[in-house]
Amino acid sequence: MSQGLLDAQNGKKHEYETPPFTRRAFLKFGASVVALSGGGLLVGFSMQARSQGGNDDLRKTVIGGDGVETPQEGVFSPNAFVQIDKAGKVTLIIPKVEMGQGVYTSIPMLIAEELEVPLDSVTVDHAPPNEKLFTDPLLGGQLTGGSTSIRYAWEPMRRAGATTRALLVNAAAQQWQVEPSTCHAENGQVVHTDTKRSIAYGQLVDAAAKLPVPQNVPLKDPKNFKLIGTTAKRLDSPEKVDGTAMFGLDVRLPDMVYAAIVNCPVFGGTLASVDDSAARTIAGVRQIVKIDNGVAVIGDHTWAAKRGAAALKIVWNEGAGAAVSTQTIVDDLANASLRDGAVARKDGDVDAAFSHAKTRMDAVYQQPFLAHATMEPINCTVHVRADGCDIWVGTQVPTRAVDAGVKVTGLPADKIVVHNHLLGGGFGRRLEVDAITQALKVGKQLNVPVKVTWTREEDIQHDMYRPYYYDKISAGLDANGRPVAWQHRIVGSSIIARFAPAFVKNGVDPDAVEVSASLPYELPNQLIDYVRQEPHDIPTAFWRGVGPTRGTFVVESFIDELAAQAKVDPVKYRQDLLGKSPRALNVLNVAAQAAGWGRAVGKGQGRGVSVMHAFGSFFSMVADVTVEQGEVRVNRVVCAVDCGMVVNPNTVEAQIQGGVIFAITAALYSEITIERGRVQQNNFTDYRILRINETPEIDVHIVKSGEAPGGIGEPGTAAAMPALANAIYAATGKRLRRLPVGSQLQTA
Repeated sequence: MSQGLLDAQNGKKHEYETPPFTRRAFLKFGASVVALSGGGLLVGFSMQARSQGGNDDLRKTVIGGDGVETPQEGVFSPNAFVQIDKAGKVTLIIPKVEMGQGVYTSIPMLIAEELEVPLDSVTVDHAPPNEKLFTDPLLGGQLTGGSTSIRYAWEPMRRAGATTRALLVNAAAQQWQVEPSTCHAENGQVVHTDTKRSIAYGQLVDAAAKLPVPQNVPLKDPKNFKLIGTTAKRLDSPEKVDGTAMFGLDVRLPDMVYAAIVNCPVFGGTLASVDDSAARTIAGVRQIVKIDNGVAVIGDHTWAAKRGAAALKIVWNEGAGAAVSTQTIVDDLANASLRDGAVARKDGDVDAAFSHAKTRMDAVYQQPFLAHATMEPINCTVHVRADGCDIWVGTQVPTRAVDAGVKVTGLPADKIVVHNHLLGGGFGRRLEVDAITQALKVGKQLNVPVKVTWTREEDIQHDMYRPYYYDKISAGLDANGRPVAWQHRIVGSSIIARFAPAFVKNGVDPDAVEVSASLPYELPNQLIDYVRQEPHDIPTAFWRGVGPTRGTFVVESFIDELAAQAKVDPVKYRQDLLGKSPRALNVLNVAAQAAGWGRAVGKGQGRGVSVMHAFGSFFSMVADVTVEQGEVRVNRVVCAVDCGMVVNPNTVEAQIQGGVIFAITAALYSEITIERGRVQQNNFTDYRILRINETPEIDVHIVKSGEAPGGIGEPGTAAAMPALANAIYAATGKRLRRLPVGSQLQTA
């Protein structure tokens, strides 16, 4: 929640977010710190990080004689996650960003459970850019993605709450001169069990701040949870409903101007010249700014800037990219698939197993470029000055936003301030800083704050796309139709090589092969390899799952092909291969039973299934479809999920529902095509999104589990696509190995 939201709750109206806190930099890895700060208790924990680099405090600070940062008088600056003031107000600093997935509710639930405070009594705020404090060790940086938020937060956030609670209990016991074991915390206060005396947290913070930090405070036994596992209302919903929520697009600053961008339509192209004479005559247009691959029109408001942009006459240096088409990309991938790849997994003797197999099945699967098409258009507001730079944006990577500021402005990191906001959808798009970099290049040429907003057309035609993937997959079957040999070659762009190159080992992109190289099925002889093939100058990026989304579609569609070849029911075929994966088998059984698998369906109808283990969770989905005259109607989707211990069932259900809708859209309609180096789609008219009236009934069955939490944001999308494709096969008898399937059915 931004400070704007918090002030709105308290009756204050801010037009933009003003960070009220400084940020401490003295916290050491693995240590916990307590400090008295202007009358408040501050407790912080840091994670063991893969990299100890990154920026320290990015706010203006005062450094004391001992080298420890001193907060401004009367202002509290949390070390990491928990802040309590003398009035008893509890503020939680959330290390992940809120983009609709519910972490501004689920992570506070973890802390509040152990801290013994009501969820509706806490306020939350964004964590500042600080990799030393807020690195997610699962991802190696301070970023939100990969469905890691709860997996990362499960123990550290609870421990932050538990240790804070222990300090408060110890302070009360000391004041009452009793043993801490005779006291307990409840509802934001400490109670002496025998005498029923109580004292509120706010009255204890000064005393608690002077106490030594207890180590290894026991966490609650799950059987004693009061909050975790219950259905909690979203803390960020009221502000989103009444319009006080602050997204990047909501930023308003004194003297701010507005920019509309025209980017080169050809990938890799640059600006040659621009005739801006007509644009300058439009009322409200102030200035024309040139950058390396585009032109920005600066106006008094967005409409003036947009009209000015439309009036520009631009000549581009198109370069070699003008010769690239979708067919060029596919041909390159097909040729690359003939090369041996970097081995991601090799079990047994695959060649010998194929030579002894009764039957061999071979297939090629293709999945297109995809845009993110977030509901909040891409935007970034910057104010670049000689002595500093402010960036207002909604980003999944706040520290990378700082790095972009350093690179473009030449200023040191401590002069770059990022004001992070709620995100109107991320899906991986806001893991990138290209739009931030562009806004900074524009802002450097102005002496006032500027908000750069992309039109929907610019967004779709200049996204960083989910890669086009080309998969060759083969299986050898024995006399019973059971696979005895399995070979899978994945060909495509390596996002990890650009985004986090240290994670690429021996030529294998771990994201590209995820799922494919760790299947839950019993496959005695298997070879999975990866061939990197970059699509010329077309930029690629993460898209709600990427590797698992791509891999699950291929593997689960192919498993269905093997079941058909063996003339075995698809559910039964999978059950026979999941004997060593009880959690995967269980979700399959739950989904099949809930969906009524085995019941007859009507003419033109079909039912398809999928199983997946990814992001630490186990999924099975069953989709029911009707196909009439080449049009697919998804009637119902049933999902069974074992994601370990559940923090908020409401969030789990919502994430799966959103993921399924995202998947249906992609599987049926979504495709970015290239011609003459240009993206052919430009808006929701030709990059179609599933409509409300097309949304199916989605039933979610959460399997109770005592395992540690798994991820939930992306698996729903990954598991739904093959279930849908398999249902279409069941309805039509047509095996569609290339997405999207909608256009293929209409032309078949």
